Amino acid sequence: MRYGFVIPSGTVFDVVSLAQEAEAAGWDGVFIPDCIYIDAEPDPMMPGYDPWVALAAIAVQTSRVRIGTMITPLSRRRPWKVARETATLDHLSHGRLILPVGLGALDDAGFGRVGEATDRKTRAELLDESLEILDRAWSGQTFSYSGQHYSVRDLTFLPPPVQSPRIPVWVVAAWPRPKSLRRALRWDGILPSKMAEDGGYENLTPEDISEVRAYVAENRAAATPYDIIIEGTTPGVDPDAVRAQIQPYAEAGATWWMEALWSKPNDPAVVRERIRRGPPRLANS
Repeated sequence: MRYGFVIPSGTVFDVVSLAQEAEAAGWDGVFIPDCIYIDAEPDPMMPGYDPWVALAAIAVQTSRVRIGTMITPLSRRRPWKVARETATLDHLSHGRLILPVGLGALDDAGFGRVGEATDRKTRAELLDESLEILDRAWSGQTFSYSGQHYSVRDLTFLPPPVQSPRIPVWVVAAWPRPKSLRRALRWDGILPSKMAEDGGYENLTPEDISEVRAYVAENRAAATPYDIIIEGTTPGVDPDAVRAQIQPYAEAGATWWMEALWSKPNDPAVVRERIRRGPPRLANS
């Protein structure tokens, strides 16, 4: 299992320095939010920064950790611009970029208050078309595309990313909804979220992760490596408690644990303290 840390906020200088500290403390990945404006308690004025600019700074100030967003809602971004941004970041980081994507959370005012699509169906269509365009753009070959929402004619994006055949793409998917899962299986990893019958969300159990792993094994045609990412918070100071929390997910098939202190977005001191304690590594990870 690998261990990533989601840096929730702080000044842009905090974000870069925390990424450096995460690398020094042994974390395997550093991820930052891709938000416009979160208007919600308890931090209605949570600061935010453009993820591509911040990740560029992180890329040149680190050398080992994987980097990426958590997550990018592609429906509100032009995919040809994302293709340029991500390929550039992959070069700056010498092939360390991961692109987690999804529909995005509508509590971000960068959807409804600025006229972006908010209905799930449209956002899902835009996500699918954007992923197809990204994949073709990253190939370095001349391509065209004609979809319901986007049209591209005779474009060639050079240079291609460092990573081949492409920058790894992780996709948020609602478990156990088949259409959402089929989208994730086309790419390189799944960030599963468990949907309740009433449309809300529930915590994922190790049993859920085991079922996700079995579904991937049964339904994914490609033989390339595939990641299953679980997000949560560990105590960090009690190794036995950490093992009791993480080990069942690792045994069930999760390949990344994503440490996320979303409850402390404006407290870089707390985030720094947790980073310095290091990842919750298991004996065999």
